[in-house]
Amino acid sequence: MGTVAIFGAGVMGETLLSGLLRSGHPVDGLVITERRADRAAELTEKYGVRVLDNAEAAALADTLLLVVKPQDMGALLAEIHDEVAEDNLVVSLAAGITTTFLESRLPAGRAVVRVMPNTPALVDQGMAAVSAGSHCSPAQLQQAQTLLAATGKVVDVPEKLQDAVTAISGSGPAYIFYVVEAMIEAGVVLGMPRTTATELVVQTLFGAATMIKETGQHPTVLREQVTSPGGTTAAALRTLDDHKVRAAFITAMEAAARRSAELAGD
Repeated sequence: MGTVAIFGAGVMGETLLSGLLRSGHPVDGLVITERRADRAAELTEKYGVRVLDNAEAAALADTLLLVVKPQDMGALLAEIHDEVAEDNLVVSLAAGITTTFLESRLPAGRAVVRVMPNTPALVDQGMAAVSAGSHCSPAQLQQAQTLLAATGKVVDVPEKLQDAVTAISGSGPAYIFYVVEAMIEAGVVLGMPRTTATELVVQTLFGAATMIKETGQHPTVLREQVTSPGGTTAAALRTLDDHKVRAAFITAMEAAARRSAELAGD
């Protein structure tokens, strides 16, 4: 795998750095880029990692992980263009940045991979979807998957599905947090202390997700097991259906996918 350079020391950049170290990647095989001197010093002190400028990191790296904001990607690619070698692998984690965009701004024939990660990578429970560019070999795609597996699960998808991935798992944690907020507020309205309501909701969420994952049963089956005829759950679900909550979720995720496609075209 050689030297891995992480371009961008924001939340996701640091998440990848710490995940790779925890998974056993040697610190002397990692470099990271950061323009702010105080942040660079913080990373060096915390992880013992070398902090270089973009061109230096690109020249040294075998694998380049681009973790900058989408609006900064063009400038970064221009800066590192001359340093990306023929056998390098370039992996982009920027939303909306296509493999075509990357390939057109790098020397001809360079291998690129597009990734849509999500924030649970912070706790090693991320969900990343990867799509190979036109010059990326199966071995290079597997290399990218291995790197990303340090912070969670990885799936390979056709690039045409990346907008849907963004709508489902990329933005998905925010939908869950939104529902959790609403459930906690309901607990408070019903007279419960906020701390108790939070504990009940969070553990219920964790337990329900674990049931789906461990049992392998369809969510419909699990929901029906909780829903007694004429009972409390049936009354709650009837109200959610009356307010078209299911349809609202589908419409919202379609909106997220459309916005992802718009960003890719900007």
